[in-house]
Amino acid sequence: MSFSASVLTLYPEMFPGALGVSLAGRALEAGTWSLEAIQIRDFATDRHRTVDDTPAGGGAGMVMRADVLAKAIDHSSPPGDPRPRLLMSPRGKPLMQVRVRELAAGPGVVIVCGRFEGVDQRVIDARGLEEVSVGDFILSGGEPAALVLLDAVVRLLPGVMGNTVSGDEESFENGLLEHPHYTRPQEFEGRQIPEVLTSGNHQKIAAWRRAESERLTKERRPDLLAAQPLVK
Repeated sequence: MSFSASVLTLYPEMFPGALGVSLAGRALEAGTWSLEAIQIRDFATDRHRTVDDTPAGGGAGMVMRADVLAKAIDHSSPPGDPRPRLLMSPRGKPLMQVRVRELAAGPGVVIVCGRFEGVDQRVIDARGLEEVSVGDFILSGGEPAALVLLDAVVRLLPGVMGNTVSGDEESFENGLLEHPHYTRPQEFEGRQIPEVLTSGNHQKIAAWRRAESERLTKERRPDLLAAQPLVK
């Protein structure tokens, strides 16, 4: 069974977007995964297809209505649907590679793309939405975040990457940032490929890569080192 993604959005024309090209696009065309973009406005009941209203208690902006969004979710994810329901939200739990791998191992996802000031908390609670953040910044809506999440997940699906071990040593897979990479030419503007990488000694190469990963992680993401055993 292929991985199935349903995206609830006010802008279905944003999909597949970048997911329609390269690895994800070829996998989509091959049927390795499927994508359905669902217009939330189709579930509004008034002639203006209203999906938002003013926030209770006052304040700026508008809030997406619980009743309209619930109908869209129920249509896309009826009882018995095993796919997790995600809400792309800056206040959500940060998306980590371990969660990406969990999602890639599952049957698919239902993604709700918020807009305006946010989503009525009652539909989040009533429909069991898992709030997910792709970073500590604010986007104009959940759609770009959904594209990021799906790209991260789809590339891990069986057969999408040509080399099945391509992702094993990438940043975050082992709790560290990835080591530097080099390729020909041997010299570029006076800069040489590190000698150890052309030595043919695989043990030394592995040790160098591990040490470089730890160095970069210490410089850029020291928070990741807490649970890492350092090479002596």
